[in-house]
Amino acid sequence: MSSFYIRLYKDSDYHIVRDIFARGIHEHTAASFRRTLGLPQVWIPSLVVTWLPLLITGCLFTSALAVTIILGLVWSLNRYIYTSYVSFTLRDDMLDIENYYLHREDRCFWVAESAGEIVGTVAAAPLLKTGEEKQMELKRLSVPRRHRGKGIAQALCRTVIDFAQRCGYKAVVLDTSMIQISSWKLYEKMGFRRTHYCYPDHCFVRYIDFIDVHYRYDIPTQE
Repeated sequence: MSSFYIRLYKDSDYHIVRDIFARGIHEHTAASFRRTLGLPQVWIPSLVVTWLPLLITGCLFTSALAVTIILGLVWSLNRYIYTSYVSFTLRDDMLDIENYYLHREDRCFWVAESAGEIVGTVAAAPLLKTGEEKQMELKRLSVPRRHRGKGIAQALCRTVIDFAQRCGYKAVVLDTSMIQISSWKLYEKMGFRRTHYCYPDHCFVRYIDFIDVHYRYDIPTQE
């Protein structure tokens, strides 16, 4: 079992932290693509478009070209979900991580380090919803593939929970995607409960059935 420790983010971590985040998000494209291909609203029209040119023209090349175009389109739609999210995030809270997370109240950003290498990231920030109880949002959790299975993600989640408790928050909330099944298992193992599903704010997410899954962890009341 490898050893690691969790510390506060510092500016020298900037490029590697952003890279870990971006790679972690982009790697879900393939799984999302495979799931999309199994949807009736995708494969039935695809089958029609594939066979229709063959039946009309008898040209196998035309049919193969139609398949290639359809697969390319479906891949591009799935990839766009992730690339647009990464692009937005790198221009938003992860543009100036230190000022956004370390110089503002009830916010923080941590990294896990092992043998001088950053092997995980996580952030916490208040969920800004007027008129509701104080909820802390767990954000930017990412562990490179080769370092998974070592308890790093669990430790980073626990760090956010402990931080939220110290700050007087009632719950920790987060969202993940439908295809991130390993993430579900992690959160549910740690005591998070699934609260609801929703579609992100993209015009075509319903077509490819891209769904966000929301979780909540209720922080025990201190006596």
